[in-house]
Formats: sequence, structure tokens, C-alpha cells
Amino acid sequence: MTTALDEPTTTTRDDGSARSLVDTVFRAREISIAGALALLVLGTWISNPRFLDDQGVKDLLLNASILVLLAVGQSVVVVTRNIDLSVGSVVGLSAFACGKFVAGTDHGVLTVLLLGTALGVLCGLVSGSLVSFGRVPALVVTLGMLYIIQGFDYWWAHGEQIGAAEVPQPVLDLGSGSVLGVPCLPLIAFALLAATAYYLRAYRSGRELYAIGSNPEAARLAGVPIRRRVLGAYAFSGAVAGFAGALWLARFGTVVADNAHGWELTVVSAVVVGGVAITGGTGTVWGAALGALLLTTIGSALVVLKVDAFWQGAITGALLLAAISVDRIVTLRMTAALRKRSARHGHGA
Repeated sequence: MTTALDEPTTTTRDDGSARSLVDTVFRAREISIAGALALLVLGTWISNPRFLDDQGVKDLLLNASILVLLAVGQSVVVVTRNIDLSVGSVVGLSAFACGKFVAGTDHGVLTVLLLGTALGVLCGLVSGSLVSFGRVPALVVTLGMLYIIQGFDYWWAHGEQIGAAEVPQPVLDLGSGSVLGVPCLPLIAFALLAATAYYLRAYRSGRELYAIGSNPEAARLAGVPIRRRVLGAYAFSGAVAGFAGALWLARFGTVVADNAHGWELTVVSAVVVGGVAITGGTGTVWGAALGALLLTTIGSALVVLKVDAFWQGAITGALLLAAISVDRIVTLRMTAALRKRSARHGHGA
């Protein structure tokens, strides 16, 4: 009787210790990213005080908003041990489709946002179905989707450009407007970020996404509906990318078919730099958002410091390699620490 009662207590204590260790590690990584971001901003401000004037801060927030949104959507996919390389193309498709739809009309903001989101969901469902039900590797599916969307865009657009003069003023006001001095787009990005973070932490279906990424076989044995969850993750990523495309139209007014071309790699870099493991199962959308903000700030700082734009790509690549290396080292050490704790408790029992 005593042994039977002691075992659950020990197991619960071990599980609690494991969760505490994981939370501590990733909280420390997010703090490190925030610290690096603060140092970068401080150093650039010292070199050029105008970097942090009112307009400079607004530009930083606006430039980061769409990338933060895409990083949030990508994070939900990556934690399931998958990837979505089509997000940049979905943004371009959504931005151009929304621009084409509202050009010369009086359609409102809600119509534009719903159209962009619906297009994104459709793309996400196609990719998610092939990955979850067709068992096709995510890299192959989403890379194929990227090229399909790009080809369709070029066929449809034929080099056409939608100008800001053709876009209804309420849509443009969303991109340039502000609330109490804070631009609308960063507020929208933060609202989606906070809602997604809450869902992943508070809801069982959100936590199951991490379980799938950590150990798909164990998740299956535990009764997690893996295919449905992965499909939902892709649908969410597509919805966010389509939504971001509609906001791209509101932000810039002028759109072409290949807007956000090449952004998929930047989005993946932001997610990984932000501490979301490319192997799935760990990381937070807060970290991914910090990674997106860091990469955007690096680009802005290089412009302010009059450094060749080539170095932005080089620095991004270096950060990506460093993040993957750190992730691997941290994972190995954390696994070793958990094994030692388990062995110690087992010996004590």
C-alpha cells in the first residue's frame, strides 16, 4: 500500500520538476533575446539619436508587425515538428487578391480582412491535408505550394500593380491609423500574439500541439488526434498569412503579385532565433515575436548606420546557425539533467 501511494507522488514530483526546468530554460532564452534586442537598440541610438524619436519608434513597430504575425502562425506549425514555407507566397497572393477586389470600390476594412483570411485558410487546408492525411513531408508540400502560388500569381497579375489611389480610404486608414499614438498594426499583432499564447498554454488542444512535436508516437498512444491537430495548425498558419496579406495592402497601399517574396526564410529564422525548436515540441510565440522584432530591428539599424544591406542576410544567417546550435546544446543538457533527476528519485524510492 505504501509503495503504491508513493509512486504517483514521485512521478508527479518528477513531472513537475521537468516542467519547471523546461519553463526556466526557455524563459531564460527569451530574456536573452530581449537583452540582445535592448543592446542593439541602445547601441544604434547612441550612434544616431534619431533612431528612437517618435517617428523612428513608430517605423520600428510598423516594420515588425507583419513579420511578428507570420512568426506567430509559423510557430504553431513548427511546434508540431512541421514547417510551412509557403507563408510568404500566401501573403503576396492575399495582398494582390484583396487589392484587385477592392480597387475602385467602396468595400470596407472587414471585407478585405475576411477575404485575405479566407484565402489563407484555403491554402493552409490544402497544405495541411497533404501533410496530415497524405503523409507527404511538410518540406516538400509547402515548397511545392510556394511555387504553385507564385506561378498562379504571375499568370494572374501579368505584371499588374494595384496603386494606393485605387484602394478605399478606410483600408488605407487601417494601415496608417493609430490609437492613443500607437499605430494600429502593432496593436493588432500584439492582440493576436497574446490570444495565441493564451490558447497554447490554457487549452488542451493547444498543449497537444507540443505533445505531437515532442513525441508523435507517445501522443498517438495518448489518444491525441494528430492529423486533426496538424491540419488545424496549418489552417491557422495560412489564416494568419492571409490576414497579414490584407494588412500588407492596408500598410503600403501599392501591391504587386510577388509581395513578401522570400519572406518564408525570414519567418523561419525569426521563429528559430526566438527559441522555437525546429525539431518541435518546445518554444513560445512570445519568443518567436521577439525573434521577429530582433531581425527587423537589425535591418533598420543597418540602414541607420549606413551599413551595406548584404550584411543583414549574413547576420540573419549567423543568428540562425547560432540559435540551432544553442537549441541542440540546451536540449542535450536538459535531457541529461532530467535523466539524472529521474535516476536520483528512482534510487531514493
